[in-house]
Amino acid sequence: MDTDTAQLEAMVKAFFSAFTSGDDVAERLDGLRDLLLPSALVVKTCGAEPVAYGVDDFIAPRQKLLTSGSLTDFREWAEDGRTEVFGDIAHWFGAYGKSGVQDGEPFTGRGMKTIQFVRTTAGWRISSAAWDDERDGLTIEDRNR
Repeated sequence: MDTDTAQLEAMVKAFFSAFTSGDDVAERLDGLRDLLLPSALVVKTCGAEPVAYGVDDFIAPRQKLLTSGSLTDFREWAEDGRTEVFGDIAHWFGAYGKSGVQDGEPFTGRGMKTIQFVRTTAGWRISSAAWDDERDGLTIEDRNR
């Protein structure tokens, strides 16, 4: 694995790790600002009209949810994924899983994320990300059919 790919995959891991319950969740979420361009765009689809977030608008509600006590034992992790690099642009496209307990009810889920990167003078940064979750009629296993 080349240096760029290793750096990008470490950033993907850090991105997912930020959304993990625990004492240092606020610090990890704040660390996302170091991974993201200040003008990065994060988009949620999940079968509804897409919702686009700027950096602070993306982080703030997740920090509240992960520190309020209503969502516990939560974590997200990358599953299968591929990283491609061309010069100063790159992307990661892959599956992810999540699990936790919300309002006393355990849950699990899976989906796909796409994360785009650009190389800056300070190193690689995330320029955008988008995700969609599995639901009735849409599974990761069916994506290539």
